[in-house]
Amino acid sequence: MPRLNNRHLRTALTFFLLLAFGGGLPAQQNPALPLPAEQQPPLNVDRDPVPTPGPGGPAAAGTAAPAGQQVGQVAKGRNGGYTLTKDVDEVVLSANVVDDHGHLVNGLSKDDFHVFEDGKPQAITSIQEQDVPVSIGLLIDNSGSMRTKRQAVNEAALDMVRASNPDDETFVVNFADEAYIDQDFTSDINRLRDGLSHIDSKGGTALYDAVIASADYMSKNAKKAKEVLLIITDGEDNASGTNLEETVRRIQDLQGPVVYSIGLLFDDAGGGGRESHRARRALQLLSDETGGLAFFPKNLGQVDQIAAEVARDIRNQYTIGYHSSKPASMGGYRVVHVDAKAKAYGKLSVRTRPGYFPHTPGEAAPAGRKR
Repeated sequence: MPRLNNRHLRTALTFFLLLAFGGGLPAQQNPALPLPAEQQPPLNVDRDPVPTPGPGGPAAAGTAAPAGQQVGQVAKGRNGGYTLTKDVDEVVLSANVVDDHGHLVNGLSKDDFHVFEDGKPQAITSIQEQDVPVSIGLLIDNSGSMRTKRQAVNEAALDMVRASNPDDETFVVNFADEAYIDQDFTSDINRLRDGLSHIDSKGGTALYDAVIASADYMSKNAKKAKEVLLIITDGEDNASGTNLEETVRRIQDLQGPVVYSIGLLFDDAGGGGRESHRARRALQLLSDETGGLAFFPKNLGQVDQIAAEVARDIRNQYTIGYHSSKPASMGGYRVVHVDAKAKAYGKLSVRTRPGYFPHTPGEAAPAGRKR
């Protein structure tokens, strides 16, 4: 479906009014996404969304393990879809391991890892190292200050996709005051290029709203076993209805995607201005709290190299599963720490999400969360 010329007229206010009076948008337009939580901002969809898989379609992450398949294992089904098997009590971590030189380390076994929750050792039930397809959301700043940067940013994003697993699925969100899905999930590089080419470069930066909406959209529609958001922006949020802490908590509640971020903050007096510091803190926190990485290049020429590093990082992850020694009914945030030791290496560092919020039995999972 071609991109609509009047998409900026379809604001969240229009959606609320239509919803309140029981109306609907014209058949050739799609509504903004429904609000799964009070703070959830809408994404505006310019084309038909990918339908939710029905019987016989790709399995959703979080399904029960079939006979012969280990809980916590990522496996490819006969239909080509990938399933991350787990049960509702299992904690599943995506983790990267690096040596003391910062190089990614592969080939470690279950015995090389040790998981701690709130300081207490946990029994690892499964561990797997496999380059499985990932669902990726490209969140690209479309505000006015990005006008001269978008061409280089778009090429870097496409190069990251090319360097990723060919079975990955990716969607494109361009955000300024509002966030628009300019390309839904696809593996077609030409469609992604078209989605990235929808450049308006005006307005403010509603980064937090875009992250929350994209994470929720991904939790409902992603078909791959792992989920990643890549954010590329050049400034601090100045237009969202939510704040940084609410954004981080929403992703944690969803047990959502790993966030990688690239902050193009070099225009602000060498990155030393107050706004630049706030922007850097926000991107660093979003990445740290989800097990991702934040990058702050010194110039546009470094962005392509960083995008390639992100692709390499995504393809070299371990999937670790364990059952918490605490009952879910205790609630509260759980601090997670993972160590790795192997005779062939010196000091190893493990990067993963630093914690999670459990969901008690019978409690409704956050909207869109896959079990």
